[in-house]
Amino acid sequence: MIKPVDEKELGAVIAGAEGPLRIVGGGTRGVNCAGGVLSTVGMAGITLYDPGALTLVAKAGTPLAEIEAALASEGQRLPFEPMDHRGLLGLGGVPTIGGVVAANVSGPRRVQAGACRDSLIGVRFVDGRGEVLKSGGRVMKNVTGYDLVKLLAGSCGTLGVLTEVSFKVLPDVETSACVVLRGLDDRQAVAVMARALGSPYEVSGAAHDGGRTMLRIEGFAESVAYRAGRLRDLLGGFGEVEVLDDPAQVAAIWQEVRDVAPFHSRDGDVWRISVKPSDAPDMVAGLGAEAVVYDWGGGLVWALIAKGTDLRARMGDVRGHATLVRGDGFTRFHPEPAGLARISAGIKAQFDPHGILNAGVMG
Repeated sequence: MIKPVDEKELGAVIAGAEGPLRIVGGGTRGVNCAGGVLSTVGMAGITLYDPGALTLVAKAGTPLAEIEAALASEGQRLPFEPMDHRGLLGLGGVPTIGGVVAANVSGPRRVQAGACRDSLIGVRFVDGRGEVLKSGGRVMKNVTGYDLVKLLAGSCGTLGVLTEVSFKVLPDVETSACVVLRGLDDRQAVAVMARALGSPYEVSGAAHDGGRTMLRIEGFAESVAYRAGRLRDLLGGFGEVEVLDDPAQVAAIWQEVRDVAPFHSRDGDVWRISVKPSDAPDMVAGLGAEAVVYDWGGGLVWALIAKGTDLRARMGDVRGHATLVRGDGFTRFHPEPAGLARISAGIKAQFDPHGILNAGVMG
């Protein structure tokens, strides 16, 4: 495993590569492709943190836990609640902030705060020629140049190796509550989540795990109590509504949702499906899945299904994207339409002309 300690060394490694390179951070997401392993963990550390300006800059190999601890010490947090894949994939390692950005990892709070890429304000990276590039900046007012920031987020190391990332951050919440309804079928649950998300009560999480439909409220204590009460009234027609107001219990529930904990100890392939929420119940009915978890109000469906099942073939005419998160035998990402695939290939050729960075990961 090659662990460069700075951009100069990283650039030399890439420029001198005689074959493919497999780019990894802390090794927690199961990147599978041919090539020598090139890790970013040697480039670590928070290089700038200005709590007053709500900005943080860190090297790509910085452990996510270090970032979260620094923010927590100032009563702040990352807005997008990144998932921890280790339990789902059965892997060890330490999640890094560069890995989070490379995969655009975003948790339940995405329905309110947006994805990882929406909080990202700048990146530095080394492309497939070994050249150092940067886009965006270290402050939120910097909007000049091409928006490579959002292009790199979610590119899974195929366009360049991230070396530094810059974020806008948010103040942490004072308290939280969880509004819970039990015993709803999938269609009812999606209807409940849609009504809650469409309400003025600032729901920051909307999920359904089969037995429970869960809505999260966060903020100042008085506001949380008021909004939870109003949601109880709004949703009373769907059945009994329970409000959980112990912050530790609420945090544990949403960590389970974030990390898809119900699937951790179960055999089978795991798929992650992005779909229009109103289409989700009918699509799920045709999958033959052993279990599902809905997040993002039904816009994200996690499906546990028998090993080797072609889940995409069972989606029918539903427009969506199915990503294989755990399992073998199928491409990881949903195949792109021909026109979009040509654009993607053209972008890849510009940033990685020799095709050495995580070759095949996106295909």
